[in-house]
Amino acid sequence: MPANERPVALITGAARRVGRVIARTLHEAGYDLALHYRGSREDAEQLAAELEARRAGSVLLLAADLAQVAELPKLVLRTVQRFGRLDALVNNASAFYPTPIGEATEAQWDELFASNAKAPFFLAQAAAPHLRAARGAIVNLVDVYAQRPLARHTLYCMAKAANAMLVASLARELGPEVRVNGVSPGAVMWPEAGKSAADQQELLGRTALRRAGRPEDVAGAVLYLLRDAGYVTGQVLAVDGGRLLAI
Repeated sequence: MPANERPVALITGAARRVGRVIARTLHEAGYDLALHYRGSREDAEQLAAELEARRAGSVLLLAADLAQVAELPKLVLRTVQRFGRLDALVNNASAFYPTPIGEATEAQWDELFASNAKAPFFLAQAAAPHLRAARGAIVNLVDVYAQRPLARHTLYCMAKAANAMLVASLARELGPEVRVNGVSPGAVMWPEAGKSAADQQELLGRTALRRAGRPEDVAGAVLYLLRDAGYVTGQVLAVDGGRLLAI
């Protein structure tokens, strides 16, 4: 497919963990990619080199602190300048850590809401005209904890709940040209700091599938919602092994 006919996706937090697998999955499916990272420059450059070796001219690296709202439209602009279009926005970047009641700070509030709610909104706003032109799609990475709270993580849970509402609201605001959905992972790559093996097994024992998920499970759901789910919008797809059935 000629370069100017390939779909283009902007992925935040793409250098490591699930974001890295999402990037590989979309690239293999034929997308050219704008890969955002903040501090993981070496990982981002390694991923870009890997993908460029498979298809030259297919990757743009974008470094930015998503808390700096003025920088967000520039990510979209640079993507469109490089590739001439934007078909997909994947809001994957996320801060995650405990904020126990009595210890939480305003700075923690700002950081957790910046990556999990504020940046996804302002990126979507900047991307909307280009996504409308392409009849494209947005996928947000939400969390099972947007629906059921996690102890000692009130601010994170609140931010992800805002993210889930953003999916629903943007689906109405940007339709019919742009579809907006979310993916809500369960136990994938164990983000919970300090979670012991015993705690992990106890959690998995409360899921219907009795096992952890893989980043590929999440990436496959993202690809489905971007490429194949033409009559799906405003939905948050739980990729959690049935975890929400128990917690």
